[in-house]
Amino acid sequence: MSDLFWLNDAQMARLEPYFPKSHGKPRVDDRRVLSGIIFINRNGLRWRDAPKEYGHHKTLYNRWKRWSDKGIFAQMMVGLAAEHSEKNTVMIDATYLKAHRTASSLGGQKGGRGRLIGRTKGGMNTKLHAICDSRGRPLNLFVTAGQVSDYIGARALCDSLPDVDWLLGDRGYDADWFREALKDKGIHACIPGRKQRKATVKYDKRRYKRGRLKDWRRVATRYDRCPKVFLSAIALAATVIYWL
Repeated sequence: MSDLFWLNDAQMARLEPYFPKSHGKPRVDDRRVLSGIIFINRNGLRWRDAPKEYGHHKTLYNRWKRWSDKGIFAQMMVGLAAEHSEKNTVMIDATYLKAHRTASSLGGQKGGRGRLIGRTKGGMNTKLHAICDSRGRPLNLFVTAGQVSDYIGARALCDSLPDVDWLLGDRGYDADWFREALKDKGIHACIPGRKQRKATVKYDKRRYKRGRLKDWRRVATRYDRCPKVFLSAIALAATVIYWL
């Protein structure tokens, strides 16, 4: 099949430092397995429907699950993103990702809170919080249940903000504590004030570009019940789109 995805030599060289060491017998070919994992995630396929060129689907799934549990895919994205040269501006944003019924089944404690899936006006969702550079490339990610406020994501990501001059965000991030935290870091807040504020907040009106993460079917719709596995899908998409 001519439309299969294959990692090239340069891309493999960038990823290899993040591979865990192999214990016992050597792993099945990394390029073939990782290329297959990327193909499955990009196209939203079932593992059993993986093209035969990538090898047995159980091999792909086992590597995906094992490395997701270890946080390998998230480490790849954060490690490669750390090489960014952004010195001026970063952006913070949150977006809803719809949860498929296979991810949100078995309600209550098991199906909801523990899986970071929550009910919003748009149905069952997970919320992705992200810090991006001025080109819209994700630097760090955090996921919560859909109904969780943007403030929670801001708190989780605040410590990982790079040394820049400006942070851009929408009104959902207009909180005095967040502005003070940014000020302590020497970062200017470019965040419009909420309408409830008595005093108008001055800010530079800028637009920022949104990423293409939702082009990946396993990101746009959440099929994975395990939050770690879903975060791995997002991190892998961000890695391939922006950092390889």
